[in-house]
Amino acid sequence: MADEADAIVIGGGLAGLVAAAELADAGRSVVILEQEGSNALGGQAFWSLGGLFFVDSPEQRRMRIRDSRELAVQDWMGSAQFDREEDYWPRCTAEAYVDFAAGEMRPWLHAMGMRWFPVVGWAERGGALADGHGNSVPRFHITWGTGPGVLAPFIRRVGEHEQAGRIKIRYRHQASRLVTTNGAVTGIGGEVLEPSTAERGRRSGRGVIGAFELSAPKVIVTSGGIGGNFDLVRANWPVERLGPAPKTMVAGVPHHVDGRMVAIAQDAGAALINADRMWHYTEGVQNWAPIWPDHGIRILPGPSSMWFDALGDRLAAPCMPGFDTLSTLKRVLSTGYDYSWFVLTQSIIKKEFALSGSEQNPDLTSGKWLNVLKTRRGAGAPPPVEAFKKHGADFIVRDTLPELVSAMNTMTGENLLDPQRIAAQIQARDREIENPFSKDAQVTAIRGARAYLGDKLIRTAKPHRILDPAHGPLIAVRLHVLTRKTLGGLHTNLDGQVLDATGAKVPGLYAAGEVAGFGGGGYHGYNALEGTFLGGCIFSGRNAGRHAAASA
Repeated sequence: MADEADAIVIGGGLAGLVAAAELADAGRSVVILEQEGSNALGGQAFWSLGGLFFVDSPEQRRMRIRDSRELAVQDWMGSAQFDREEDYWPRCTAEAYVDFAAGEMRPWLHAMGMRWFPVVGWAERGGALADGHGNSVPRFHITWGTGPGVLAPFIRRVGEHEQAGRIKIRYRHQASRLVTTNGAVTGIGGEVLEPSTAERGRRSGRGVIGAFELSAPKVIVTSGGIGGNFDLVRANWPVERLGPAPKTMVAGVPHHVDGRMVAIAQDAGAALINADRMWHYTEGVQNWAPIWPDHGIRILPGPSSMWFDALGDRLAAPCMPGFDTLSTLKRVLSTGYDYSWFVLTQSIIKKEFALSGSEQNPDLTSGKWLNVLKTRRGAGAPPPVEAFKKHGADFIVRDTLPELVSAMNTMTGENLLDPQRIAAQIQARDREIENPFSKDAQVTAIRGARAYLGDKLIRTAKPHRILDPAHGPLIAVRLHVLTRKTLGGLHTNLDGQVLDATGAKVPGLYAAGEVAGFGGGGYHGYNALEGTFLGGCIFSGRNAGRHAAASA
C-alpha cells in the first residue's frame, strides 16, 4: 500500500497529536500511524493526572505564590545538573521551555478551552539547597478533566482536520523501518496488525495481516518511551548512579510503551543520547484492578508519612515523601532490596494520599466542583484511596504497632523488621510533635508545608503523633519501584530535527515527546520537576510540527 503526504507522524499520543494539528493548521497533509486501536488515541497522556508546569500563573498569584522566570530557571538548572558535551541542545530546549511556561503556554492552551484546578500543587520539593534540585514554589497545575482534559483540544483539532481530509489516521499500523533515499528519510514501512477489540490500555494482539509503505518528505517520531519494557529499562539502568536495577518493578505505563522506535530511528542514522537518564518512582503500589500487565499506581503523598526501608531504618532528608525522587530511589536500592514502607495513620491517609492518574481521580476527571467537594472534603479518604486500602495487596491496616509490624513481616515473608526498632523510631518522631520546635527535618517540613494555604487546605494533615489512637488505625503500605519516564532520547535541536552522531541533521527526520527526551534528547537533565512531561510533549510537538510545516 503506497500513499503520499506532506508529513507522517508515528504515534498518536499527545506529542503526535500536537505536531499533526500544527502541520494541518498550516495546510499540510498528514498521516498519523498508531499501532493500537482507535480507542487508544492520546496514548499515555490519557492516563495522566494532567499536571502542567506553569510559571507565575494567575492560579499561583491567587494562592499568594511569588514565582518568576528567574526562579524557575534556577530550579530547573539546579535539578538538571547538565554536565555533558551533548547537553547543549537539551539545555537550550530547557531554557526555551521555561520561557514558554512563563509566557505563551497558558494563554495559548486557555484559548483552546483548557482550564485548571485553582489549588496549585507543590511537587518534587527537593529538600536540600536553594540552588539544588526541586521546586522552590508550587507549580503543579492540575488540568480540569485530568489527562483527557489535556488531550481534548488537540483531539478536537485533529478531528476537524480529519473531517476536512487533511489528516488521515491509520490505526493498527506498526512502524518497523524508516525509508531513506540518498541519506534523507523519505517514508516509513511496517506491518498492519490484526484488528483488536482490546480496551484502552489492555494488551492487544501483535498478529500481522499485511504490510505497508508510506512516503513523505517529513517524518516525525512521537512514539513514547520505554517504561513498559522492563528489559530495556534494566539494560539502560544507571548502576553507577542509582545502584543495581530492581529485580521486581511495577509498570506505570501500558505494555505498548516499549521503545521500539528508538532502535529503528538509530538504524536510519539518528543519535541516542542520555539513555541512562530516567525517571522512576519509589511510591508504586500494585493496582488491585489492573488494566495493563504489572499495572502499578503511584501514591502522591503529602509530607507526613514515615518512610522506612526494607530493613526498617527510617529514611532521612531529602528522602521524604514528595521531596527528591531519585535520591530516594538510590537510598531504597542501597539496601539490596527493591521495596520500602510508608507507616501512617488514618488521619494522614484521609488528608494526604492521592493516586496518580485520570482513572484514580474521577472527580477531577469529571471537571465538576461538586464531585471534588464530595470526595476531597468527605469523612474518609477519597473513594479510590479507600478502595486501595481495602483491596490493595500492598496495604495493611491494624490497631496497634506490634500487630502492624508483624503483618508487614508476614507480607514479605522475610522477617526483616524489628518491632522494637520500628517503635523506637516512631516514638522519637512523636516526641518532636509536642513542641513548636524540632530538629527533625520531616517535622519541620510538615510545618513548612502547612504555611502554604493550598497544602493546609487539602494536602497536609495537622501534625499529630503517629501512635495516638485518636488518629488511628495504623496503616502500612509496601512501596515498589514504578517505571514511568525516559529522560534521555533521540538527539534533536530546538526545532525537533533529529541529529546524527556528528551533530548534523538527519534530513527529513524529526522527533518529539518522550522519544526525544521531551525535547533536545533530554531537556530534564538528571531530574524532573513534575508537570514537565505533558508540557514537554506539547512544547516539542508544537516545535516539530511548526518547523516541519514551514520547511515542507
